[in-house]
Amino acid sequence: MGKFRDAVDAKALRFAVGFPVVLAGAFVFCAHLLRPSLPEPLAVSWTDDGGASFAPFTAYAWGGALIIVAAGWLVLSQAVPVSRPVVMRRIMMGAGLFLCLFVTSVLAAGLVGQSGLADARESRVDVTVLALGSGAALSLGVIMGFVFKADRRWSPDDDRAFELAIARELDPDLARDSIRLWVHARSSVFVMIAVAVLFPAALIVIALPWLGAFLAALAVVAAAFLCARVKADRSGLRVLVAGILPVMDVPAAAISAASASEVKAADYGGWGYRNHSGTAAMLVSSGPAVVVRKTDGHSLAVSGGSPASAARLAEVLTRVAARAHGGASGVEQDS
Repeated sequence: MGKFRDAVDAKALRFAVGFPVVLAGAFVFCAHLLRPSLPEPLAVSWTDDGGASFAPFTAYAWGGALIIVAAGWLVLSQAVPVSRPVVMRRIMMGAGLFLCLFVTSVLAAGLVGQSGLADARESRVDVTVLALGSGAALSLGVIMGFVFKADRRWSPDDDRAFELAIARELDPDLARDSIRLWVHARSSVFVMIAVAVLFPAALIVIALPWLGAFLAALAVVAAAFLCARVKADRSGLRVLVAGILPVMDVPAAAISAASASEVKAADYGGWGYRNHSGTAAMLVSSGPAVVVRKTDGHSLAVSGGSPASAARLAEVLTRVAARAHGGASGVEQDS
């Protein structure tokens, strides 16, 4: 919920949701005021000879209200996300206001043009109401586009970025003690998965759609487990399968040593996440990896991408572990 609030402009959201509803309610109320002087049924389209298509009063009033709400929500909602460009949000806010008022003007012009008539086939759209309403809608839409404050607001993300900037200014080595990288299997492996699973699934889906969909989903899951997000900083090492599922979380103080080396996935049980006999591994392929020894005697291995990134990851882990052990020692001596 917090992420949603940070991603939208609350004031714009309230206006985008509330204004079309209020305007539609006002239209229905005014339509009921005119009902005694309106014919039944009402014309909803016109030709040069008069009304051509007809609908009951209730359908005209409430159907028009639904059109106002749908049109308003569709356009005004585009001005709500704060990630959108400022100019785009202003244009969408002005366009949404104009569209709501314009649709209301067209519906009102149809009602006023039928007021006082016994037969809707003799009616015409009231041009005066349509012209005045359209002009007001256009001018108010332009004004809204200029006065709407779409500048990005200060958010909790800005607070965190500000705190991080201060921390980096006070501690220049902080950036050196942090690394983020994605590791994944070779492209040929994903091609192999597609050939081995997706192609048969495309044939099976003709006879058994559910089985074909299941095989396709299985292929996606298998491919996801061959990708991982590796994070290392002063708090320790974290590994997330597919960037979502956390499988390793090792505090810096629990790391004894880290070294980059060439490993074979078969030595650790194969590709993907493995945890057996005190040895954990998240390997997306054989090749460059970082082997971490923990203070409790256990060890783990993580794919490092390229030899350079693996060396960089090992260097960061070694440095943050030394810092954590030095801090712990300092605390014990003080006590």
